[in-house]
Amino acid sequence: MGPYLQACVSVLKMDDKTDYFEDQIMNKKVPFWEKKTLEEMTEAEWEALCDRCGKCCLHKIEDVESGEVHFTNVACRLLDVKTCQCKDYDHRSTLVPDCFPLTPELVRKVNWLPESCAYRRLAEGRGLAWWHPLVSGDPDTVRYVAVSVCGKIVREEEVDLADLEDMVVDWFD
Repeated sequence: MGPYLQACVSVLKMDDKTDYFEDQIMNKKVPFWEKKTLEEMTEAEWEALCDRCGKCCLHKIEDVESGEVHFTNVACRLLDVKTCQCKDYDHRSTLVPDCFPLTPELVRKVNWLPESCAYRRLAEGRGLAWWHPLVSGDPDTVRYVAVSVCGKIVREEEVDLADLEDMVVDWFD
């Protein structure tokens, strides 16, 4: 086979690969968070949206005059400060009365969800961040990029909650 004919065969093979990859992209399965509203998600899908950053489990202070919310580095008593996992997730609302399980309605209403929160991002029409475990495929990405509060927080039992204003942080979002 001459060099010209060999080049034509290579081009044909490349075109075959291009068609294959285009077909794969066109038939790519769309992730649930890109095709469903928050209200349409199953319980498993809803729970999978949480990136386990722990930010919503921190004590917050709201300025009653301005409505501005200030985050502290003080974790809820149920948040494991090493893993950023709730120690009793199923009973959290009973054990901590001011723990509000998120719902699509609540996500759209509250002003204390962090900018990085997947629920908030989707409610605002933004996609998931590249570091979100559902996108990256790695549950630890949220820690690698320092979105997680792990290593930055203290346990509720270690502080006097009367001094909570002294625990406000500026590293949030």
